[in-house]
Amino acid sequence: MKTIIIVGGSRGIGKATLEALLPNNKVINISRNAPDFDHVNLTHYNCDVVSDELPTIEVADGLIYCPGSINLKPFKRLSLDDFRTDFEINVIGAIKSIQAYSPALLNSESGSIVLFSTVATAMGMPFHASVSTAKSAVEGLMKSVAADLAPKVRVNAIAPTITQTDLAAKLLRNERMVENTIQRHPLKKFLDPGEVAAMVEYLISDVSKSISGQVFKLDCGIVSLKV
Repeated sequence: MKTIIIVGGSRGIGKATLEALLPNNKVINISRNAPDFDHVNLTHYNCDVVSDELPTIEVADGLIYCPGSINLKPFKRLSLDDFRTDFEINVIGAIKSIQAYSPALLNSESGSIVLFSTVATAMGMPFHASVSTAKSAVEGLMKSVAADLAPKVRVNAIAPTITQTDLAAKLLRNERMVENTIQRHPLKKFLDPGEVAAMVEYLISDVSKSISGQVFKLDCGIVSLKV
């Protein structure tokens, strides 16, 4: 049974990942709020990853960093503080977590880290300057850390399109917006958190033991297809 650290596992994609991993793994969740359920394999630490000291964890086989932001504004309305806040949540928090827990992962026989990017790093999308900048940094961080920690620890990233979570609720707040989102994607759908969790589960497992330094676009075709 692996020991997996999830940062941000109380909501959205993080919660779906937590639920997917719990039956077969010991899961340590680190987030500001506790998950709304208990499980024999679940340990929780209340912690703000950006501002608080992270708990000491000496044994781990996987690290999944889930916190993110959707701060969408026209570029002229984005302040420097907007950029700083998004960078802190998406990049600095990930760096802090990796630095804290890479010693434990390096002692594992099958260490793996999964980070989160966005399809917006591969497309020029209006209103995405701040989040795309931060997530592009996440992709650069992922590749560099994958090189630094090879061959002991694999590091990959997932770049989802819009996903049905509380974070994306403003983008899916009425039927018209939902339909517009569906029609923008060649597969005529957007993501359910469980689909993303399944990819995390794959990347954190030994089934993907030959994969590192990669960004996996869960994009419903929007990045590569025009139909």
